[in-house]
Amino acid sequence: MAQHFDLVVRGGTVVTNVSHGHADIGIVGSRIVEISNLGDAKAEHTIDARGLHVLPGIIDSQVHFREPGLEHKENLASGTAAAALGGVCTIFEMPNTFPATTTAETLADKLARADGRSWTDYAFFIGACKENIEKLPELEKLPGCCGVKIFMGSSTGSLLVADDETLECVLRSGSRRVAVHAEDETRLRERRTLAESGDDPALHPQWRDVETARLATERLLRLAEETRRPVHVLHVTTAEEMAMLRRRPDWVSVECTPQHLTLEAPTCYAELGSLAQMNPPIREARHREALWQGLADGVVNVIGSDHAPHSREEKAKPYPKSPSGMPGVQTMLPLMLDHVAAGHLSLNRLVDLLCSAPARLYRTHGKGAILPGNDADLTLVDLKAQRHIENNWLASKCGWSPFEGRALTGWPMATIIRGREVMRDGELLGDPSGAAVRFDA
Repeated sequence: MAQHFDLVVRGGTVVTNVSHGHADIGIVGSRIVEISNLGDAKAEHTIDARGLHVLPGIIDSQVHFREPGLEHKENLASGTAAAALGGVCTIFEMPNTFPATTTAETLADKLARADGRSWTDYAFFIGACKENIEKLPELEKLPGCCGVKIFMGSSTGSLLVADDETLECVLRSGSRRVAVHAEDETRLRERRTLAESGDDPALHPQWRDVETARLATERLLRLAEETRRPVHVLHVTTAEEMAMLRRRPDWVSVECTPQHLTLEAPTCYAELGSLAQMNPPIREARHREALWQGLADGVVNVIGSDHAPHSREEKAKPYPKSPSGMPGVQTMLPLMLDHVAAGHLSLNRLVDLLCSAPARLYRTHGKGAILPGNDADLTLVDLKAQRHIENNWLASKCGWSPFEGRALTGWPMATIIRGREVMRDGELLGDPSGAAVRFDA
């Protein structure tokens, strides 16, 4: 008896991290069941994907959606709406909210807030702090937790692990991969007066200089090797770090952001002012070139958006009172598709960076690849579509993007999450139905 499908995605070019080819995708319930030429197979619903490339559902493994406590900037509903409009199926959200996500209770609160309001699937990081070190092994295994996050440089509340003794204790407390913001807190404090010497965001990469990043990453690598703890170095920005990370042990993975691959100093500060201000900073051309070389050579494992929105009013404060961070979850895939169109990387490599690698490194269950049995998470893109990033397309509550007005080639056309079409042609469909991500032991 012929298979009857709930949904068939027909005629697209199915892309993996190593290959691509024309195929139909048959979906029953929330799972992929067949990838082949399905001919006239019966289906409740059909999506015509002719002329489109079908990617595994995009995973953004670093976002800050600001809920609870900072909902005037963003919340789980608006942040995941932006994600789905940008072709993202799954997000991992960071712990620096108010209160910070450092306990089983604060994690449960975020999961409850996301239920029925999230457009995408989701998981949340537990923030490491001195108060919860002994509990981290049990906290990191809670349902809906994607791992532990360490801030080596200043963050909110108690979320700061500045000294090597505490950092080593955190690394020895648990086994899952730890995501790390690597900036040296001592050097940041010593150099703070540089930021205060003038009302100019161009001072930001002078204050948070190359050595601030290099020192922290060097310390992290040493302790990761001593403890044999898998670590994920977030938003690497410097040529010096990239040179170190070429010699990293196998259990160290590396992230870059579209911002650091696209913008460069001093131009971005002259054009955007504090809208270009983020931590670690956008740096000069030689660093951007080193990041691209690291990506080409396989040193970079993952692209994450580091979506960190602030209101325009907050950003308009004189530097350094202006907060660091910019939105990015909605523009991450369009920017990277434009880099594919420009020949900076292949589409297969992009799938590895945005789908396969984050799923593999964090051991997500059923995500990151188009395979029978996996969640039916698919991102359909038009590689030839030419669009501008326009303000009326942006869903983030902050209401702006540093890339507004930029012309791009390549665009997300549909987002399918667990067999349900959530976005098509720039419009959200139905109601939010995201669920917590499952992880393998």
